[in-house]
Amino acid sequence: MGQFGGPEDGPTRPDQTPTGSPPPPQPPGGALPGSDGGRKSGISLETCYRHADQVTGVHCTRCGRPICTECMRPAAVGYQCPECLREAGASLPRRQRSLTVGGTGRITKILIAANVAVFVLEVLRAGGQSLMDGPSGRQLVNMGALYAPSIAAGQYWRLISTMFLHAGLLHIGFNMWALYILGPPVEAWYGEARFVAIYFVSGFLASVASFALGPIFVPAVGASGAIFGLLGAWLIYNFRRRENPMAYANMRVALILIVINLVISFSVATIDWRAHVGGLLAGMAAGFVAEGVGPRSTRTTVTVLGMAALVLLGVVVAVGRAATIRHTLGI
Repeated sequence: MGQFGGPEDGPTRPDQTPTGSPPPPQPPGGALPGSDGGRKSGISLETCYRHADQVTGVHCTRCGRPICTECMRPAAVGYQCPECLREAGASLPRRQRSLTVGGTGRITKILIAANVAVFVLEVLRAGGQSLMDGPSGRQLVNMGALYAPSIAAGQYWRLISTMFLHAGLLHIGFNMWALYILGPPVEAWYGEARFVAIYFVSGFLASVASFALGPIFVPAVGASGAIFGLLGAWLIYNFRRRENPMAYANMRVALILIVINLVISFSVATIDWRAHVGGLLAGMAAGFVAEGVGPRSTRTTVTVLGMAALVLLGVVVAVGRAATIRHTLGI
């Protein structure tokens, strides 16, 4: 993220003290009075506290000092002066100020390690020749892939276990690279607990979408549904702060990435677009409820209830789809 430049010293005024009576005091912020101190016309023009030659009507939302366009720094509400913005940044914890893309947060690192560890077990169990192409479909089903007949028979845990399985080195490599890029900023913005909730709720609902809309006898694996969920949460986080130029820019980047990845998802036959779309929509919903709405005193409750509602929705859809498959297959 770009950093705003530091403040510059405004022009200084020479100390001009006449031999007679002292001049009247200047209004705060360098106001320019009209003739006779502005008392005849009743009009007072303010100038920027750093640039005395710049007339302005905008004030810093924190300290109230008048600021010109050069000194305006976008804030969550209105504009702040450079000094207030610098002081606010210095008071934030380092984790909140380091919203860089790339690198690994603690939870992101754990998720990447877990996926890699499971992939190593896949390769060892299936034989070294499966490194590039991945295990066979039967082997993946035996290891916990999403497989509709098995879920319909009661193995609902596959809706979660499938998030840690991958079909080959390129598959896991691309997904972990995407997680490495998206995970840290989302984890920093939402915090670890809400990040975990967004990731697993999105991944669960992505699996439910694949189970509900996908073919019955084709297994599916991968963490991409949960990663699409992080992309959706990133979009919503910046959308709610779109008045801030940096958040608006992030929102546009997120939209571009979503369009590109959805085009790829619908273009490649082996990609489960249902999981991608389901994860994206789930991530947008989870990202919204993760911050909550309404008064701060009730936002935690709204977040918990909102996440629970999303999980309940997934459970209802999964149970209904399972019943339909059992009726279709006669099991």
